[in-house]
Amino acid sequence: MKRTRWLLPVLLLCGLLLAMLPLWPAPGAAQNARAEIRGVWVTTNDMTTMRDRPKLRAAMDQLQEMHFNTVYPVVWNSGYAIHTSEVTRTRKLQSFSYRGLEGQDIIADVISEGHAKGMLVIPWFEFGFMAPPFSELALQHPSWLTQRRDGSRTSISAAGEVVWLNPFRPEVQQLITDLVLEVVGNYDGDGIQFDDHMSLPNEFGYDEYTKALYTRETKRAVPSNPMDQAWMKWRADKITAFMVQLQKAVKAKKPTSIISVSPNYYDFAYKLQLQDWLSWVRRGLVDELIVQLYRPDVASFAAEVARPELAETRQKIPTAIGVMTGLRTKPAPMALIQAQVQTARQSGMGVAFFYFESLWNATAEPAELRREGFLSLFPSPAPRRPL
Repeated sequence: MKRTRWLLPVLLLCGLLLAMLPLWPAPGAAQNARAEIRGVWVTTNDMTTMRDRPKLRAAMDQLQEMHFNTVYPVVWNSGYAIHTSEVTRTRKLQSFSYRGLEGQDIIADVISEGHAKGMLVIPWFEFGFMAPPFSELALQHPSWLTQRRDGSRTSISAAGEVVWLNPFRPEVQQLITDLVLEVVGNYDGDGIQFDDHMSLPNEFGYDEYTKALYTRETKRAVPSNPMDQAWMKWRADKITAFMVQLQKAVKAKKPTSIISVSPNYYDFAYKLQLQDWLSWVRRGLVDELIVQLYRPDVASFAAEVARPELAETRQKIPTAIGVMTGLRTKPAPMALIQAQVQTARQSGMGVAFFYFESLWNATAEPAELRREGFLSLFPSPAPRRPL
């Protein structure tokens, strides 16, 4: 009986400790993986802030005061590196360099200032396989581009007219890998983020290289219908295979790196962009997921938040919803932002906002009202990185 009296409390304590384990970071990890994601993308639209040290420090002070915990600064956009890149210099893909007003490395500055405020900083590889048709990358390597069945090479995106690097070509995969490893290896960031452009619009893939590869591997001619299920799956699987290689390379370079992915909702991502991110999650290739749900109302936003693949994902890894805080010509009202954040939270997910300047600077509403609105959403800290 004496043994039973002391054994029961011990068993209860062990059970409590085991229940708490999922909330603790892995040994040696710099981040608290289970803290709510409160992130913001820092885009090329924010370049005046990134390049000006006093402005950058003020921005990071504000984010800390509003209890944000993650910053995603752009490092690859329009076929050009924002970071200091030997990869693009040696390949003669960049005729200029993004530097600060004092000649400083702006990505190093963002990382340093963000870390000083206790925030994770995860560089954002924005354009993925997409590039403007006038970029040095597209002009120097036309054979690296893929095309539609009718031979056309451009499509219209949120960034305007673009071309698409062929994600199935070894040369393209090597360039992307070299750039990613350069960022991971040369900077003290907390990982790397890929978005909805680490993909390929489903009407592309009709270049001679890809058609020959498909025929060689499947013994079938390429279907004329870009929505053919087998043709879609073959291309999506090829992109996934590249992500497997890229994830291994990143983890080998820096094991603590967070692989973050910010795609569109799954049905759209797979069917229209050949981006099978749910497979990436299931295969352990992704450490955090932020699904872009830029909606003008709460009802359509809530319908996407409730999708089963998000319920599955948040059981595995930190999961958040991308919320639009406004564009230059279309500001988002604070009331809508707050309602969408609360909707995401009710489903157990964090949020990331697109983009920094539209949080409280480039808005139709007073900056103080906006800051008060964010502080009401995040009244207390939720650190992902120790100070």
